[in-house]
Amino acid sequence: MRYLLRQLGLYILAAWASLTLNFIVPRLAPGDPASAMFARYKGQLQPEALAALREAFGFTGGPLHEQYAAYLAHLFRGDLGVSVAYFPAKVTDVLAMGLGWTALLTGSSVVVAFALGSLLGVIAAWRRGGAFDTTLPPLLVFLGAFPYFWLAMMLLYGFGFTLDVLPLRHAYADTLAPSLSFSFVASVAEHLLLPATSIVLASVGGWMLSMRSSMIGVLAEDYVTMAHAKGLSPLRIMFHYAARNALLPNVTGFGMALGFVLGGSLLTEIVFSYPGQGYLLVQAVRSQDYPLMQGIFLTITMAVLAANFLVDVLYVWLDPRTRGR
Repeated sequence: MRYLLRQLGLYILAAWASLTLNFIVPRLAPGDPASAMFARYKGQLQPEALAALREAFGFTGGPLHEQYAAYLAHLFRGDLGVSVAYFPAKVTDVLAMGLGWTALLTGSSVVVAFALGSLLGVIAAWRRGGAFDTTLPPLLVFLGAFPYFWLAMMLLYGFGFTLDVLPLRHAYADTLAPSLSFSFVASVAEHLLLPATSIVLASVGGWMLSMRSSMIGVLAEDYVTMAHAKGLSPLRIMFHYAARNALLPNVTGFGMALGFVLGGSLLTEIVFSYPGQGYLLVQAVRSQDYPLMQGIFLTITMAVLAANFLVDVLYVWLDPRTRGR
């Protein structure tokens, strides 16, 4: 518990630092979102509206410490401001639109790639030097060498344009409204298949190589030799003794990858016009939507910190040595 509390304190400090940077960086950039919106309307707004817009976006021009206090007060109330690109919608409402789709696409892809890659790495290390170990890792590494957006375009061209068996864009059919019906769920799954497959193909090789390397080191340990001498079954040795300890480095990488899930797979979402966080970030940059950019970056940062803390908790369960720290 002392170890976890100490880690929690470090993450709280990191969260405060990220909040502060999230406040300072947009104010170091030239201009402000209110001026950008005022210029976009090309004289349709009265000059008096500029001050009201600056007040709404939190760029009042007052002392920095007062702006910072107001920023924290609004933040703890769950108020991230008003979006420029989707004005007058609140940033929290805009984020809510893309958050679920990003969690579905990137989250499912990361989990599948991690689980599949780790399992393949365990099998490859256990059968080291065999046909499985000599053919599959180079093939997956070859696929992983391509940028994931390139794989996305190839899948889109092959299965969308050429074969016309899978949809080309969006998260569900235009003729359907979001509901819990079978037709809507089936449409979401159908639209998810291509973008998710591109992410899995690009990342599964890395998980497999990492797990294989760690597994080979663990198989040389004395306790694994002792397990063989005791006559334990190969499956029990492979998973309970070897894979459980070899999994620790991959768990750290999984925590980082899971944290970045909320950031979305930017280029994949653009290729498939998938309405996730990455797609929103592009719109925010194009529109100089600082509040929305702040909200997205804050969401990513908090997700990474939370995922890393969960990994620390998982480490305590997987590795008893951490309990004595």
